[in-house]
Amino acid sequence: MIEIDGKIVSADLLTEYFACDISRCKGMCCVEGNAGAPLEDDEVDLLEEYFDAYRPYMTQEGVDAIEQQGFMVVDCDGDYTTPLVGDAECAYSYNENGVTLCAIEKAYLRGESPFRKPVSCHLYPVRVVQFSNGSVGLNYHRWDVCRSACENGRKKGVPIYKCVKEAIIRRFGEEFYKALEAAEQFIRE
Repeated sequence: MIEIDGKIVSADLLTEYFACDISRCKGMCCVEGNAGAPLEDDEVDLLEEYFDAYRPYMTQEGVDAIEQQGFMVVDCDGDYTTPLVGDAECAYSYNENGVTLCAIEKAYLRGESPFRKPVSCHLYPVRVVQFSNGSVGLNYHRWDVCRSACENGRKKGVPIYKCVKEAIIRRFGEEFYKALEAAEQFIRE
């Protein structure tokens, strides 16, 4: 663990490798798991505000889940998460050519919504943890579903934090990302 800008960062983010390989994993991170994607407080309102933009890309089951459960649910830890369809896939997901994708992101990429997707999804495999003392931690979430991403990252030489560069900058800012780059150089020397 290292501390950057008052945040506790797992050194794995700098030393382990990761590069999504959706052609192999088929987007299983949107299907597997024991809860929906974690949501920031402000994202709950964004999900509702831009629903009409991404609704056309969702499955009917996903739309039904949102109509029944709401735009978010509270998990067993008391955190906001995306609702699920049948305790499995994210309600905001859809399938295209055998690959599970995000309807929210599709609307964003088409210029139909300014909300890209929940930052927890954008940051994955990095998980943000809020400690009881108010400090923040960044951890690497290891998951067998992402084995191909680990292999691909090693092959390409892409450390985890570089794989999620855009998301880190979105959540923590450009200066924090630059500090991660400097920390990686220090660790590798």
